[in-house]
Amino acid sequence: MFELPIFPLNTVLFPGMPLSLHIFEDRYKLMIGKCLQERRAFGVVLIRQGAEALGPLAEPNKIGCTAFISQVERLHQGRMNIGVIGQRRFRIISLDTELPYLRGQVEHFPLTESEPESQEVLADRLRPWVVRYLDDLSRLSEVELKIDQLPTEPIALAYAAAALLQAPAEEKQQLLNSERASALLTDLRTIYRREIAIMKAVGEDLSQDQGPFSLN
Repeated sequence: MFELPIFPLNTVLFPGMPLSLHIFEDRYKLMIGKCLQERRAFGVVLIRQGAEALGPLAEPNKIGCTAFISQVERLHQGRMNIGVIGQRRFRIISLDTELPYLRGQVEHFPLTESEPESQEVLADRLRPWVVRYLDDLSRLSEVELKIDQLPTEPIALAYAAAALLQAPAEEKQQLLNSERASALLTDLRTIYRREIAIMKAVGEDLSQDQGPFSLN
């Protein structure tokens, strides 16, 4: 068990994934400043109850991800733009509210799995659905999504797939809460199949609404 500064946010951070943050509140300027000084990570956790900024400290979920600060842009009045990379999942055991920001006694929360061969099989089943989803999403949104290369390692692929999903934060939190790698990979494939079916239905509806003539 170890102590970790906690940053409750309206987003879910997954291991290996990047996140950009604008730091403007005094309590988080203090927290990030200390993390930079001590070269230590902090914890990103989805808010369970409360507001992200300018109010009482929010109540976080129990499972979060450590965030390593990889980039810093210092601005006026101590504000900062920072880039972080998710590292490891953790579980909050207890919270301390003595400082202006939350601190937690936490423990690492690794995925449990003893059969890497099964992970490879499940990852191979998931990968084409992620590729198709990104293609369909690009076509529907008319915005090109540039993904150079999906990770080859199964767990890295799972976390990348979870981060890429255009889904509510609460659903992503359930994925972060997964205890077993096989369950995470299987759940992701189910979600991707569902989302692709929804996008297919939306695309068909748009085609029917447009009719035989285009107004463009």
